[in-house]
Amino acid sequence: MKLYFTPMTCSLSPHIVLRELDLPFELIRVNNKTKATADGGDFRSVNPKGYVAALVLDNGEVLTEGPVIVQYLADQVPGNSLAPANGTWERTRLQEMLNFITSEIHGGSAPLFNAEIPDPVKEIFRLKLFRRLDYLNNHLIQKDYLLGQFGLADAYLFTVLKWLPFFKIDIDNWPELATFMKRVEARPNVKAAIAAEEATQPV
Repeated sequence: MKLYFTPMTCSLSPHIVLRELDLPFELIRVNNKTKATADGGDFRSVNPKGYVAALVLDNGEVLTEGPVIVQYLADQVPGNSLAPANGTWERTRLQEMLNFITSEIHGGSAPLFNAEIPDPVKEIFRLKLFRRLDYLNNHLIQKDYLLGQFGLADAYLFTVLKWLPFFKIDIDNWPELATFMKRVEARPNVKAAIAAEEATQPV
């Protein structure tokens, strides 16, 4: 498999999952602005949507959208600890959490990256994001991970919360989330994923 990624973007989540599952893969870096890829191609020919992550399977099929990619990967390793079996109530709860992260945290952060949005408007988005972080902080009281043990949702939440410093948002305002971030960052496969991405050359 080939994972097309850009450092410090949502593609870190499937990258972590690939390592946690010990699946073989190749990393291919993408320039988010030019869409050039490290192997000399145009990323838009891989994913016409133009954004990472994209996972190219060994049969040539291309899978996009992080929450879908990570579930597909987990299903390749039956009995793994990252995701309950498909069709179970526990899997539905995982999908509920993944959807919350993608719509409310990932999607809720997106306007804060946009330099064209006026600061007063951004403040509205920031306050909404703060309410979602309040919810997650409360959810993690007396829990190490979102659904009890480290899984797909934790890799995704860790990835998007790493953006908070770009917005000058101090995660220490949410103590449970701050502890969660340290806990996830200490995992060997998370460290390895971040180091591998940092070791790649810009395109």
